[in-house]
Amino acid sequence: MLLSTITASDRRLSLPNLLTYGRMIAVPLVVACLFWPAVFVMRWLALGIFILAGISDFLDGYLARAWSQQSSLGRMLDPIADKLLVSAVLLMLVADRTIASISLWAAIIILCREILVSGLREYLAELKVSVPVSKVAKWKTFLQLVALGFLIAGPAGERLVPATTRIGLALLWVAALLTLYTGWDYLRAGFKHVAEEKSS
Repeated sequence: MLLSTITASDRRLSLPNLLTYGRMIAVPLVVACLFWPAVFVMRWLALGIFILAGISDFLDGYLARAWSQQSSLGRMLDPIADKLLVSAVLLMLVADRTIASISLWAAIIILCREILVSGLREYLAELKVSVPVSKVAKWKTFLQLVALGFLIAGPAGERLVPATTRIGLALLWVAALLTLYTGWDYLRAGFKHVAEEKSS
């Protein structure tokens, strides 16, 4: 009994899980920096924290698989940390009008998809059905993070690369289109299992 308790505790404090915890802590830090979007040093600080969080997103999954430290806690918290980070940054960028006009629709698509997928995952989990993450979904996440990185830099980045914000918005639209595609995959899986459940 004591051994199993220690093992469970070790898994909670494994490096992959610590990286996930760190990514969740990064969310309010990035948001705090973006409360002063006109202060360029705060934008660069927000970008630095965001990049570290993005790197941790890759590392926690990689290390968990490489070191056989995968856990149910990690599988639960990892997508939550991702969604919190992306959603919070999107809201702050909309608030400071880095994302505005028609590009608001790209942000809305991404946010709606995250809510939809969270609900579908919960529903499918009750049916003991797992939907594996596709390569397209991984590319979607990567493009989202890169797009948001450019947009966080925003006006500060314009001093180095004049098209920083335009690049970020273009990538955000590509990510939004991939978001629609991957969201449809989850929705189709959900409809399939609803139909099977009704017919049984």
